[in-house]
Amino acid sequence: FSIASLLIASAAAFSPAAKTNGFSTALNMAEDAAVEPLRIGTRGSPLAMAQAYETRRRLQEEFPELCEDGAIEICVLKTQGDMILDKSLMELGGKGLFTKELDVALLGDEVDICVHSMKDVPTWLPDGTVLPCNLPREDTNDAFIYKDGSVKTIEELPDNSVIGTASLRRQAQLMAKNPTLKCVNFRGNVQTRLRKLDDGVVDATLLAIAGLKRMDMDGCATSVLEWDEMLPAVAQGAIGIQCRSDDERALKYIDALNHPDTKVCVDCERAFLEALDGNCKTPIAGQARVVDGKIEFRGLIAMPDGSQKFETESSGEIADAKKIGLEAGEKLKAEAGDKFFEMMVEMSPQQVLGQITK
Repeated sequence: FSIASLLIASAAAFSPAAKTNGFSTALNMAEDAAVEPLRIGTRGSPLAMAQAYETRRRLQEEFPELCEDGAIEICVLKTQGDMILDKSLMELGGKGLFTKELDVALLGDEVDICVHSMKDVPTWLPDGTVLPCNLPREDTNDAFIYKDGSVKTIEELPDNSVIGTASLRRQAQLMAKNPTLKCVNFRGNVQTRLRKLDDGVVDATLLAIAGLKRMDMDGCATSVLEWDEMLPAVAQGAIGIQCRSDDERALKYIDALNHPDTKVCVDCERAFLEALDGNCKTPIAGQARVVDGKIEFRGLIAMPDGSQKFETESSGEIADAKKIGLEAGEKLKAEAGDKFFEMMVEMSPQQVLGQITK
């Protein structure tokens, strides 16, 4: 396959019709002043735009009145995480980097709802906001992409291969399998990362297959890794929709889009993350799924270099999803011990990453 050709097609498909200029840009302006549009806040990356368009499509399928011209307005906002690409997420302060500006716009009545990749959303939400809706979840696994497609699995990677990833979760699991692998900080949107791979900056990279599928770019994947090979991030593959807690109109619209199985799984995973007080300094993975009417959970924490790893599995009733996640997090926290987490706090970004930015 040609990564370059897929990048060109993707850019054409998801480039905003109007330039982002200033705090927010409306892509669909209401032509009729009498129409009060439902304003969707989103980041401007191709993936974020694809998710906003998916939300708009689902709203219009559910509510015919939202098909009218000007009934939905997509507002693009730039976040700190989008603007600073030469530093790791850990150096920038971790979670909230891709949501803070959206929160401000929501609370300031600049937008009515915000569409998020759930793995970017902190476990706490600003007062006055709620996130009651998760759309049906995509495949949660990671895609493995090798420069020429000849290597299909992590185990097949030659010693000293250079892997591009901004994720400590991926780094830790990679290095646990092969300590000779070199991980370099790989920032930017999906298209930017694939372009760097195509240019030979690194030998391989890993991306969420969900994002690739949403942009019709899953043909880039050399293979899709199962949980035993690479346990995904908490809430990976899930889209969440947030609104003001007192906005009955917005709540009516997004409540109708909620997918219950996705919501309980994401709630379980985020409870696990909250129990561990997870941030971008700690490699954490956690996944839940509904199987035969029960919820099954698997979680992992590790040292950034893969030298220590703690894992857990549990299952139970769907109604106990949050409790299952919380108890799994508390179990791993006890097993790892205070020293494990103290080391994380004390480490500098350079010690944790041991890498340069590419």
